[in-house]
Amino acid sequence: MEFRWIEWNIQKCLKHGIRREEAEYVVRRARRPFPQKIGDEKTLVQGQTEGGRYLQVIYLIEKEESIFVIHAMPLTARMKRNYRRRRP
Repeated sequence: MEFRWIEWNIQKCLKHGIRREEAEYVVRRARRPFPQKIGDEKTLVQGQTEGGRYLQVIYLIEKEESIFVIHAMPLTARMKRNYRRRRP
């Protein structure tokens, strides 16, 4: 599935220091317990980028044709601890 990027979601990611390639990497390589549905048709993924950064990405799947990222941010220290605990 392809990602759909527009100026709005590109800038939203950049606001948190996330490049779209990093967000795509985390989504494409989601591992249990992710992805997780979080309501309102949103999906959450947490994971590591190729460079080792821990990110959280929230996205929508549009008509089963594309992934539209609506939020991406680095994990906080607390989120990293919880992420590591949940990993099998």
